[in-house]
Amino acid sequence: MEMNQIRTFVILFFFFFSVYGLRTLSDDPCDPKAQRDPRTLRSDQITVLINGYSESRIPLLQSLAATYATSPLVSSVLVLWGNPSTPAQTLAQLAQNLSLHHSISLLRQSSNSLNNRFLPRSSIGTHAVLICDDDVEIDHESFEFAVRVWGSNRDRLIGFFVRSHDLDLSRKEWIYTVHPEKYSILLTKFMILRNDYLFKYSCNGGPAMVEMRRTVDRMSNCEDILMNFVVADETNVGPVLVGAKWARDYGDARNDVDVDHDGGDQRLGLKDEGVKEVGLSSRRGEHRKRRGKCIMEFHRLMGRMPLRFGYGKVVNSVGEQALCEKGGHLVFCDKS
Repeated sequence: MEMNQIRTFVILFFFFFSVYGLRTLSDDPCDPKAQRDPRTLRSDQITVLINGYSESRIPLLQSLAATYATSPLVSSVLVLWGNPSTPAQTLAQLAQNLSLHHSISLLRQSSNSLNNRFLPRSSIGTHAVLICDDDVEIDHESFEFAVRVWGSNRDRLIGFFVRSHDLDLSRKEWIYTVHPEKYSILLTKFMILRNDYLFKYSCNGGPAMVEMRRTVDRMSNCEDILMNFVVADETNVGPVLVGAKWARDYGDARNDVDVDHDGGDQRLGLKDEGVKEVGLSSRRGEHRKRRGKCIMEFHRLMGRMPLRFGYGKVVNSVGEQALCEKGGHLVFCDKS
């Protein structure tokens, strides 16, 4: 047997035992017996779930996963690979590279459904969960600050990237947009949430929620909007925006900047154009219209509009924090 064949065999052997062997989900992730006892979950750390799909972004994904794994606040990093057409050998090599950090696991998803990002997993051993993309980098200090903000707002969605819904009165339909002074939708570019929201998204809500998850599959989009619907419907409050000292979104040409919490930015040029081009949201054309259709469909199926606005942002300095609406008044979010 030639050396290359031996190497290929070793890599594939490692892949099947490191990827498939590490999968901890039962056949039914919504089986109550498969859920961890909340009393056993850690409150001092967070589990990071990174969504991976594009093979061209693997080097960046490995770098981001390793960075998260070195944080003392991170219990484990789960890389959720959602591209079923990726060759086994490619994933085997990825699993081998990630295994250099004992706290990182690679889980190959059974389909490319974006709903898989929110499946409950018995391997998650923390109350806090970070859902993030494989092309968004946040400075370490801002990441740790966001985790602390979540610790004081555990029912809320916490993150750095927001959008908004609005009602187009002329067309009498909901739209997806951006407001400079308020927001109601936190994006899964970086989203910290409560562990049990995964179960509520994937397993609760009856027939209406089943249809809403089918909408996500049909549109190949909007899983973040639906999670915002789920959380706002339970809490009746909006998400919390955190200001980052430095954030870089490699997958969106519109966000090809470094951003600090004072509002400054520095235009950057990406050497790897492939990293930008494979980003789902970088295809601007119908993106907002599609997401507006999701909002309309979720509203129709749920029978109400649960999304609530947040105002301002929390920054890691004295004298500025987010404002939220309570009883028709704006109050500091940690008092709402």
